[in-house]
Amino acid sequence: MPELPEVEVVRRGVHQWATGRTVRSVTVHDDRSLRRHPAGPDAFRRHLTGLRLGEPQRRGKFLWIPLLTPRAHEPSSALVIHLGMSGQVLMERDDAPAEKHLKITLDLGTGHGVQNTAAQSSTPNQLRFVDQRIFGGMHIAALVPDVTVAGSSRLIPQSATHIAPDPLEPAVTAEWFFQALRRRRTGLKRALLDQTVLSGVGNIYADEALWRAQLHYARRTDTITRAAAARLLTGLREVMEAALEAGGTSFDALYVNVNGASGYFDRSLEAYGQAGRECSRCAAVAVEGSSGPPTVIMRAKFMGRSSYWCPSCQPRPRNGHW
Repeated sequence: MPELPEVEVVRRGVHQWATGRTVRSVTVHDDRSLRRHPAGPDAFRRHLTGLRLGEPQRRGKFLWIPLLTPRAHEPSSALVIHLGMSGQVLMERDDAPAEKHLKITLDLGTGHGVQNTAAQSSTPNQLRFVDQRIFGGMHIAALVPDVTVAGSSRLIPQSATHIAPDPLEPAVTAEWFFQALRRRRTGLKRALLDQTVLSGVGNIYADEALWRAQLHYARRTDTITRAAAARLLTGLREVMEAALEAGGTSFDALYVNVNGASGYFDRSLEAYGQAGRECSRCAAVAVEGSSGPPTVIMRAKFMGRSSYWCPSCQPRPRNGHW
């Protein structure tokens, strides 16, 4: 499933090609991708047609585009896009072949600062939502004040008010993160995957951040120290920034950016999917002359998925709590 870096890569691509452009028409190819829009496809089309797209925004795995009207000073609604497990947002020319699992097409006006005819001829004029497994979708939601961050003037979709800020937001300080963890009585990785604690973190980046912070995934949140919480937040930010630089993580063709290109952060993974391989940190220590062979990354079943960790530099909690 796409996590924060993958959604941010898509957001940047949509911003590049769609911000400021007007929706000329909407085609719904499959009503199932509008199941979160209870008013139905006709109302969806009517609401969007003729509105201008604002700058795309993101929190965690939620992506939304404010909808601008000519007379309003600020938007009152947004087009919310959730990628689910296999959703893709592609910017295409209208003469490009339709994708096999195309669900929704937005035809866009020129605009976007493109003035000359030659440039317009190569500029994508369709925003396409493609989804093979149909766990994602689009809907229109009212924009409301963000009450999850004290003193914030930001507007977020009503449908995203249940999720917490994500690691790349300024509101998430080391102290904020420490307090959020200490309020829970669960394992660290369970807390990281809980979108009401911290949004945007999934299985891959949780394992990578825990490896960087040298913390076991089962460490109890109510035993975490300020120093350990700060290390973990730093690890989360570092791994997500690195993933952004690499265009995200693609293990198959289901995650691509708006141009259809895959990310390549999977080449830099230190823990996730690396079972049986030497821990690079322990190997480096061994090269420097410490005794004993380097340890290998271990895998364990976790919440119907897998967790990967190094038993040497991420030792299990001594109290045995999971």
